[in-house]
Amino acid sequence: MIWAALACLNQFVNSVVWANNAINTAPIWCDISIRIMLGASVGLPAASLCINRRLYEISSVQSVAVSRAEKRRAVLDDTLICVLFPVVFIALQYVVQGHRFNIYENIGCYPVIYNTFLAYFLSGMWPIVIGIISGTYCALSLRSFARRRVELGQFLALNKSLTISRYFRLMALATTEIMLTTPLAIFTIWLNATASKIDPWRGWADAHLDYSRVELFPAILWRNGSHSEIIGMELSRWLIPLCALIFFSFFGFADEAKRNYHAAFSAFMKRVGIQKKFTTSGQKSLTIGFVIFDIQCSHSLTLVYLDLLLSK
Repeated sequence: MIWAALACLNQFVNSVVWANNAINTAPIWCDISIRIMLGASVGLPAASLCINRRLYEISSVQSVAVSRAEKRRAVLDDTLICVLFPVVFIALQYVVQGHRFNIYENIGCYPVIYNTFLAYFLSGMWPIVIGIISGTYCALSLRSFARRRVELGQFLALNKSLTISRYFRLMALATTEIMLTTPLAIFTIWLNATASKIDPWRGWADAHLDYSRVELFPAILWRNGSHSEIIGMELSRWLIPLCALIFFSFFGFADEAKRNYHAAFSAFMKRVGIQKKFTTSGQKSLTIGFVIFDIQCSHSLTLVYLDLLLSK
């Protein structure tokens, strides 16, 4: 969820700043933005891998009780997969990053990966690898759940943070992500391999020649490019919002989400001076608090707080 939120925020900023222009007005932001994009490209599949791995561990649990050491170990493993691995991945992209970045009108900052054979090992293959591992865990989880339904039910009954409904929603979310990640990653590799010639790796100096340059592409140029390039640009533009919508569709209408919405709404209404109360008869009443400032002739300020009860 954090990777999806960061990626959506990143694309929102880019689409606003570079709406109808392709001027390099925020180079530092672009340096950050392209790394968020690169990190999200493996961070989202890695998060799905963590979900499937945890679901498999839950479905194959041998003991109902889970020790604190096991919980800490699980959190550490998830952190290594979802945080450390994307950070290492971002660092490795510098090896095959042809120059600083590109700017496309109406899209914004965009990373530049040198189309060489090495790039497919350092960049292109990892979403596929993660998707295959995640799919394996998903299949094992389904098999284990089919065999050990009673034990799993006992475990979930004692688990306050994971209900059977949330378990299946997580399983459905992870399965959907797998069905999208691996085919799209393969399709992306095919697009990159066919859109332009794959250059041989001639060394560090050749790959990073004039590295600090920034190339600018008005919409009239990149929209009139090859069909595969346009598809690649539009896919990278809309896949992240699609992932966020898929996540919200699974969890945004759940009972726990509705309770959180109600709590947030109540806190907001209380802050602005409107809050619900219950009378002794059980009827709801609405308390409206407001402040009246009265400046008298002596220039003194009198603060008066009024409570108005509107019984329904």
